[in-house]
Amino acid sequence: MSLNLQDQYDKIYKYCYFKVKNKEIAEDLTQETFLKYFNRKPRINRGKNLAYLYTIAKNLCIDFYRERGRSDALYVHDDKVQLQSSNSDEVSKFEINYAVRQAVSMLPVDLQELLLLRYANELGINEIANIMNISRFSVYRKLNKALDLLKTVLREEGF
Repeated sequence: MSLNLQDQYDKIYKYCYFKVKNKEIAEDLTQETFLKYFNRKPRINRGKNLAYLYTIAKNLCIDFYRERGRSDALYVHDDKVQLQSSNSDEVSKFEINYAVRQAVSMLPVDLQELLLLRYANELGINEIANIMNISRFSVYRKLNKALDLLKTVLREEGF
């Protein structure tokens, strides 16, 4: 599998943003991820490029929190909610998106990360297994658990 880095840039940014919840910091971490990737690329095993890229991003996010003495905290919030139109369809979409985001934020962090990789970054089960260093069976099991928890939370919210 050839890794198209241009296609992966946005996905790595989303991943970093998921970890730090701050646009500027996520951009910096994404840039740093690719700099480290290019510096170490000759040493990468064939077929592990994508997992290696996510591992770099994950470690940089961990380092970010260690440097600031917040290794146990996982979020720096910078979310700004803005409605640009009062169109009822947009308001409805906003409400649904907001409810889903809130429901996802109630899940354990490992399940949030799994959902991000699978549905936002559209990675395959094998790729996720490599990135998270777990078996394919564990990926399937955790995905089902995350989706069941999401359904439960959203039903309680009336969705």
